[in-house]
Amino acid sequence: MPEISKKGQKMPESPIRKLVPFSEAAKKKGRKVYHLNIGQPDIETPEVALNAIRNYDEKVVAYSHSAGNISYRKKLVEYYKANKINVTADDIIIGAGASEAILFAMNSCLDEGDEIIIPEPFYANYNGFATNAGVDVKPIPSAIDNGFALPPISNFEEAITDRTKAIMICNPNNPTGYLYSREELETLRELVLKYDLFLFADEVYREFTYDGHKHFSVMELDGLDDHVIMIDSVSKRYSACGFRIGCMVSRNKQVISTALKFAQARLSPPSFGQVAAEAALDTPKEYFDNVMDEYFARRNIVVEEINQMDGAYCPKPKGAFYVVAKLPIDNADRFCQWLLEDFEYENQTVMLAPATGFYSTPGSGRQEVRISYVLNVEDLKKAMKTLDEALKAYPGREI
Repeated sequence: MPEISKKGQKMPESPIRKLVPFSEAAKKKGRKVYHLNIGQPDIETPEVALNAIRNYDEKVVAYSHSAGNISYRKKLVEYYKANKINVTADDIIIGAGASEAILFAMNSCLDEGDEIIIPEPFYANYNGFATNAGVDVKPIPSAIDNGFALPPISNFEEAITDRTKAIMICNPNNPTGYLYSREELETLRELVLKYDLFLFADEVYREFTYDGHKHFSVMELDGLDDHVIMIDSVSKRYSACGFRIGCMVSRNKQVISTALKFAQARLSPPSFGQVAAEAALDTPKEYFDNVMDEYFARRNIVVEEINQMDGAYCPKPKGAFYVVAKLPIDNADRFCQWLLEDFEYENQTVMLAPATGFYSTPGSGRQEVRISYVLNVEDLKKAMKTLDEALKAYPGREI
């Protein structure tokens, strides 16, 4: 039998999805499983986007431009302008979700063996994208004690080598919900200029900020036109993960022209997804007002309930719809599997994501879990009660 590629062997499995078989087995036993493991919102997709698909009347579903429909890109320019980001349609390449956009960016800016610095914990698939591109991740640990704020800039400098080519952040952050301030981003700006690095910024949760805090984009930083690649997506903004539409945005013409070659190699992004995503830009403000009120209530329930559990701690995030909580457990992977295999409270249980998968440093996150507060308020209350009872019963509990 031919041998699987070394890259395939190195490719990490999803820490978010690896427990699915145990979840399915729990459901076969008749148990209710509260899915807090994955960022799949239960919010309804805007009607204006769904109607665009229902009313599609072209006779042929054809390839689009490899960079994406020009009508969509021009409309995105107006959206970004309203968010204080000034770009042109030629600065945008549409991808099949933010995932493809990140792959385009990495393959355009980094060579095999180059290093990219990422504050951890970080979105688990960054590890997979880096493996795909042959790039080595250099993690910079952040701490739950200060809510996972940007680590000291000296920690970044200590990690820079002659192979370092880029820094990557997610703002607001997945999995922690931390919202980087303008001051923190300015410190990164100085570092990027000093060492002539690329700065990748995943800003797919831009709209999700709380307590009066506002999102500040790296695209607003002065003097970084040749350094910044912004990643964006419609998946969470419009609760439309299945559209599979995202984009990369950069004022660096060489980066865009290079990324376009990768885009041409896969021909074009999804046609129906683009039609729906373009229409979604007309979503009324009331939609977002209602969504934000809902997520605000959900966040508060999760944070308050966890902090009332004996031995547990959860910082209050300023953005996105995730928290990373520290629990009195010996091993997050073991605990999350135990929840599905061996535990039930009133015939229900909870599916969480072990935080170990969001770290690149071995051994980190062993007492932490990521919780996506994507369920309605009543279900979240029941899920938190179930988690509290689980912590009391868990045989590997640590005081």
